[in-house]
Amino acid sequence: MKYADEFRDSALAAGLAKAIAEQLDALGATEETPVRIMEVCGGHTHAIFRYGLADLLPKSIEFLHGPGCPVCVLPRSRVDDCLAIAMKPNVIFATFGDAMRVPGSKGSLLQAKGDGADVRMVYSPLDALTLARRNPDKEVVFFALGFETTMPSTALTVLKAREEGITNFSLLVNHITIIPTLRAILDDPEMRIDGFIGPGHVTMIIGTEPYGFIASEYKKPLVVAGFEPLDLLQSLHMVLKQKVEQRCEIENQYARVVPNTGNAVARKAVEQVYETREHCEWRGLGDIEQSGVQFNAAFAAYDAEKKFAIHNASVPDPAECRCGDVLKGLAKPWQCPAFGKACTPEIPLGALMVSSEGSCAAYYQYSAVHNEALEEARNAKAS
Repeated sequence: MKYADEFRDSALAAGLAKAIAEQLDALGATEETPVRIMEVCGGHTHAIFRYGLADLLPKSIEFLHGPGCPVCVLPRSRVDDCLAIAMKPNVIFATFGDAMRVPGSKGSLLQAKGDGADVRMVYSPLDALTLARRNPDKEVVFFALGFETTMPSTALTVLKAREEGITNFSLLVNHITIIPTLRAILDDPEMRIDGFIGPGHVTMIIGTEPYGFIASEYKKPLVVAGFEPLDLLQSLHMVLKQKVEQRCEIENQYARVVPNTGNAVARKAVEQVYETREHCEWRGLGDIEQSGVQFNAAFAAYDAEKKFAIHNASVPDPAECRCGDVLKGLAKPWQCPAFGKACTPEIPLGALMVSSEGSCAAYYQYSAVHNEALEEARNAKAS
């Protein structure tokens, strides 16, 4: 624990918070006109609230909670696709735990399991491949979702399945990519972002170079960050230092884990198996062109969409759900009329309340700021 404790030192955190406050003053930031920083990764959102960083820092800094949680941007239509496959006879449907609770228009995978579907939680795609080996009389389908972080593991699993000649195994692919998404956010005329805290795990795969357009074209600084409190505070300090010095660069605070060049072996596996998907739907954000991947022709036999003739059909979010506005930084979770009422971690209406990395779940569990609506909802529920 000593190594982790070094990144949670309260005295160092207080010193960084003071330095950040001085930077904000130098930039002329106020509570009415704050500096707005988007933390792209849901893991960073969770850490900000878990460690009380939002309460530690001045009100002249505003965090925008980005789309870097793959469960949070999973569209209802994709959940409906999962249900259509899972409810078929002779199918074992395998997925990660968080994905089981995401609501589609016809329920969730967890509800389908309660209704008799053979839905199983696994920890990796290799676990699903093991299910296929052990159940040769069943069709085993793995729901492959996530950003570039998880793409290599599914790519390597499919390569392994082909090598072993396993034919009762396929994947429903909902892998998404971070770069087109950030460009779409920056192109949104409603958005005002002063800088980014970049995702650590994704960058471990793709490296820092792909973010270059953010600095060169959009004139915004980005600092790739780790996930401990001091990682985030130092990264924020680095972003603000660029603002004070009127620089726009891509920097890597998480160099102890993330090489600037990324992981060439992982990228090679991804390139061997996948190709860009022309259109990709995101929950709350709509269609973002070329922001997802699908199997290329050489691996079509492992594509569950083709094997089960699944046709994607867009399904709108419930009218009272403001997940899209929260993902784009246009609203805070507590401003959603369903927050803490129709939508709770126990019975989520929107995907941002499902995942532990979702901003709504983080606000619900940790935030002491702007929680009057939440407390009111909890008291009403108790009575």
